[in-house]
Parts: sequence; C-alpha cells; structure tokens
Amino acid sequence: MKIYTKTGDKGQTSLVYGQRVDKNHVRVEAYGTCDEANSMIGLAVAYMDDENFARKEELLQSFSNIQTILFHVGAELATPAGKEVKWKLTEKHVKSLEDELDELDATLSPLKNFVLPGGSKAGATLHSARTIVRRAERSAVGLSDELSPNVLAYLNRLSDYLFVVARYVNSQLKKEEPVLKPEV
Repeated sequence: MKIYTKTGDKGQTSLVYGQRVDKNHVRVEAYGTCDEANSMIGLAVAYMDDENFARKEELLQSFSNIQTILFHVGAELATPAGKEVKWKLTEKHVKSLEDELDELDATLSPLKNFVLPGGSKAGATLHSARTIVRRAERSAVGLSDELSPNVLAYLNRLSDYLFVVARYVNSQLKKEEPVLKPEV
C-alpha cells in the first residue's frame, strides 16, 4: 500500500465517516494543530531521553499517554457533528492531568515573575508544545457547541501541564528559567 492516495491533491481531505472538507476547514485546522503539538511533545521527549533527573520515567510514561490522548482529541475534532465519536475524552482524562500537574507544581518554587520560554532544550521544546496546544484550543473553540466539553478542558489543562513540566525539567537540570525583565 502506498503512503499517498492523491485524494487530497485538490485541497480536500476526509473527516471520520468520509465527509470531504477543505483542508483549511476549522476541524482540519484544529486536529492538525493537535498533531503538531504531538510532534513537538515527541521532540521534547527525545531531548529528555538524553538527560537524567528525578521522575523522568514517570514523565516519559505520562507523555506517552498524552500523545495517545491527543490522537483521541484529534479523532473527536475530525468527527462531524451528529456522528458518534469513537474515542471519547472523559473527565477522567482531564482529572488525571490536573493531578499530575498539581503534584509537580508543588515541587517548584512559587512564581514571582513571568517565565520566558527557554532553559534546557527539553524545557524550551515543552514551552513550544504549550503554545501549539493553546493554538489547537483556540481552533477548537470554533467547534465548541459540537464537541464534548472535555476536549476544550483537556487542551486547556494540557497547556498548563506543559508549562509546569517545562519548569520542572529546567529545575531538575539546573537550568535557570529566563524571566521577564521589568525594563529593557
């Protein structure tokens, strides 16, 4: 089987259940942005593989779960209104992320300044993933009346989680967090 089908050569693609839409449709933009975030998380994981720090294995497992759940988010975003969603996001997914976020955040020094993206390669990449998730969330808002509220909640919480994990990884790797300067 070839990787290309040529069915998208004129700027259209298929949603779940086969409905054809333009590739710039809000659904395609939203699930494509989730895919982009997923790839950036994969890059962060690759950078994390090169480092040693507390809870690394736990975080790698968490990211493996998150990457799978992002495919579930994408599946819901790719399912036309009124059709059954095959992989539903639940409150359990959101709550699990909240629990992990709270646990990691409790290990960090309180924020006194705005943190600028940076620090270690893994930390900076997690900040990039966070901003991509925020863009996916903004795209998904256009479909909010057609989605489970768990989709927007999960994306919102995931961006917070990525921020906290970036701070945690930078802290563990003894990389100073860049902070907003009062004046330049």
